[in-house]
Amino acid sequence: MAKKVGSGFTEDWIPIRGIQNNMIITSDNQKVTGVKISPRNIFILDPVSQDNILISLKNFYNTIDFEFWLIVADRPVDISVYMSQLQLLFNETQSPAIRKLISQDIEKGQTFINNNIVDTEYYIMFKSKDPDLLIKRVRMMINGLATCGLNASQVSNDDLRVVLDNFLNGGNRTDFGTVMAG
Repeated sequence: MAKKVGSGFTEDWIPIRGIQNNMIITSDNQKVTGVKISPRNIFILDPVSQDNILISLKNFYNTIDFEFWLIVADRPVDISVYMSQLQLLFNETQSPAIRKLISQDIEKGQTFINNNIVDTEYYIMFKSKDPDLLIKRVRMMINGLATCGLNASQVSNDDLRVVLDNFLNGGNRTDFGTVMAG
């Protein structure tokens, strides 16, 4: 990918060719992938369970023998379907007490929408030119995190777009110029 001097578009200077098969493909044919970790509030557990999880995580991180990045990304919460369902339920309900409860839920949902509420997502990302090695590392990460009591899955193309949007655009989702596989 040729760098355009003086260009105002991020895509002109960042070395990304596209996103496909749950991997970012760079201009030098490196592939970047990783795992998405489901959030878990360990601080509601008893102190012994908290310590066990933290010790397990420390031991797990010490087994990783390759370069990786821990990434925290915010994803806007889309509750539009839920809000539509609430509105339909409100329209169908006759009971004033139930209508009041539904109305309160609709107001709370509007507060979420108006305040740009986000979900925080956690990723461990890594790169290689060898896609088989990346898949092996993804499996190792998922299994290792499971032994720590955490659920993880391979990142999706959409997850990778969220990570890039957070890095490049301060978390604002863009529809124009977003890196996509051609």
